[in-house]
Amino acid sequence: MMYSMTGYGRVVKDIPGKKITIEVKALNSKQFDLSVRVPSYYREKELEIRNKIAQKLFRGKIDFSMYVELIDEKTNSSINEPVYKAYYQQLSRVYESMGINMPHEAVAEILRLPDVLSAVHDELDPEEWKEIEKIVGEALEQCNQYRLQEGEAMYHDLKGRIDTIQQLLTEIAPVEQNRIKQIKTRIRNKLDEFIDPEKVDENRFEQELVHFLDKLDVNEEMVRLDNHCSYFLKTMDEEGAVGKKLGFITQEIGREINTLGSKANDAQMQKLVVRMKDQLEKIKEQALNIL
Repeated sequence: MMYSMTGYGRVVKDIPGKKITIEVKALNSKQFDLSVRVPSYYREKELEIRNKIAQKLFRGKIDFSMYVELIDEKTNSSINEPVYKAYYQQLSRVYESMGINMPHEAVAEILRLPDVLSAVHDELDPEEWKEIEKIVGEALEQCNQYRLQEGEAMYHDLKGRIDTIQQLLTEIAPVEQNRIKQIKTRIRNKLDEFIDPEKVDENRFEQELVHFLDKLDVNEEMVRLDNHCSYFLKTMDEEGAVGKKLGFITQEIGREINTLGSKANDAQMQKLVVRMKDQLEKIKEQALNIL
């Protein structure tokens, strides 16, 4: 099974007194890059959440968000009465000194002043946290299923492109045989055109010709390219995160295709190499998003 790094999961559930929303977004990244946003009340559990995400999602740019909405009349804030009264008395004196009656709006605005509202921090209920853990697990599983579905689509696309490269490679074999013959004929004709055949040292000519054609020989590159393609297909079927490994194999495939192109010296072979490069570029784009 192959996974994409792109994924999304969102779970909304009610627990006693609260509505919990967990959202997980995953994008491609070379490393594991995690951003976690949780309400301050659950801040003590952030490290636990991070570890759970790392175990499930492994790699990518991950954004985790947790939202909590109270659905009953309970509140975790209370009015600090002494502070409120002190603000009220001060404002009353200010308005009185100005000969103005304190407006009703000022009474409500006092609530916005510093330290008037204070949060009540109860201990986190273990049973509540167990319920939230289940919701987090469901959201991560959703994200993984999304990644798996995308990975399956990418798997078939990549396999098709590697198969195309291997097919193009088989088309190069007959071209290669004719190419060598044509090069030998072309060199002999050029030699006969400019030099008197009786003055040519045939032994030396054959030696130089063999040396020159050896540099143009692409059989080794063809064998290595075929092996790299087979290894790529085999790696796609491995368990776990294979994206980086496929990236390295892709580089080796590119190296062999580039060498084929530089040695081609033949229009027909160059066309086949260009088609290989086109497939390889699309493979590279896909490989960047593989987990």
